[in-house]
Amino acid sequence: MISSTPTRVLVAEEHAGPARSAARALRREGMVVDVVPDGAAVLARTSVTDYDVVVLARDLPGMSGDEVCRRLAKRPTHARVLLLAASDTVAHAELVARVRALGRRSRTAPPPVLVRGDLRLDPARRVATRAGERLALTPKEFSVLEYLLAAEGRVVPADELRRRVWDETTDPFTTTVKATISRLRPKLGTSPVIETVPRGGYRI
Repeated sequence: MISSTPTRVLVAEEHAGPARSAARALRREGMVVDVVPDGAAVLARTSVTDYDVVVLARDLPGMSGDEVCRRLAKRPTHARVLLLAASDTVAHAELVARVRALGRRSRTAPPPVLVRGDLRLDPARRVATRAGERLALTPKEFSVLEYLLAAEGRVVPADELRRRVWDETTDPFTTTVKATISRLRPKLGTSPVIETVPRGGYRI
């Protein structure tokens, strides 16, 4: 069973500019982010997707952030809510820190350090090493490696990787997963780590 996955965040913000800005800041840190414009969409989305953190603007159209919080509290969900008033001016670094802290609390235990051979990945510290040398990975490459390691040798289909590591805006017919794997492979060293299974997917 997958025990370590990127933090999944839902951002609810009426205004497209601030919503995109917040989403970019969180994605740079390896989080999977979806964006919705109102409270009704929050309730609809959280009924089908398991989020770790929901970032709510208090003055959402149609249904206030406070009302959304009350309704979410009645549901059997582990998602933590970060409610932002209209007057709040949260810097990106602070937003990332607060979301990351809430994401850790939403899970029953801290993510384990993942080890396979001389490859070691610490999800909490966002550090991956091979043979003791730190790997220079982008946030998305780190998340792909984390998911594959957490699969413990299971073959992970490309579509599963796309759904779990990327957000809903990713075109399912693109070669995004394949391209990311191609960039990740040489960063892991000359000895092959990621195996491609024909008509199956990828595994470590």
